[in-house]
Amino acid sequence: MPARVSMISAACEYGGVTDGGRPPGRAGLGMRDMIGAMVVLLVIVGVLVAVTRGCSFDPGAPSSNPDTAPSVDVSAKLHEAARSVTFPVRRPALPADWKANSSSTAGVGSGAAADVVVRVGWLTPSERFLQLSQSGGDVADVLRTETGESGTSTGSVEVTGTTWETYPARRDEVAWVATLDGVVMLITGSAPEGEFERLAAAVRKAKPLAD
Repeated sequence: MPARVSMISAACEYGGVTDGGRPPGRAGLGMRDMIGAMVVLLVIVGVLVAVTRGCSFDPGAPSSNPDTAPSVDVSAKLHEAARSVTFPVRRPALPADWKANSSSTAGVGSGAAADVVVRVGWLTPSERFLQLSQSGGDVADVLRTETGESGTSTGSVEVTGTTWETYPARRDEVAWVATLDGVVMLITGSAPEGEFERLAAAVRKAKPLAD
């Protein structure tokens, strides 16, 4: 009997037997796991909060800061384009608060109808964007290239005696299209209608550039 008591005492001393026959330290280990998981979760939440504070979402139309937007020499770009295309290019005169910030050229159409489109974009006084595209190509080809659409006109607007047909464009925007002296003029962007009209009037008034 004494020998058995000694064995049990030794087992208890070294943790071999506990109440209910469960392995030692199980409750303590579970608590440590829970605390560790909570710490990790809090760290993840903190990181997400820090990231989302640095982000913002504006459901409105695209806009830009005129102080940080790139700038383009419209006169130089359009004169350069005029020397390389077969149609007359116009340079609309706009107020100083219209900031030219992009220019490019691209091919339109194919085969005998292939031509070039010359583009210039402005950051407008309302901090929105308008782009003027000029091309000697077919209206349908220019529309397809510039708006992704070549569908039916949705209406028309008259500005200084010129009728501009309206079409749907990308990002729920609108495109205005007119043909001046055989050249397709297309205006598109996120600016309000008054700024469309201002650019349309300037285009109509502008004279073709000399090569």
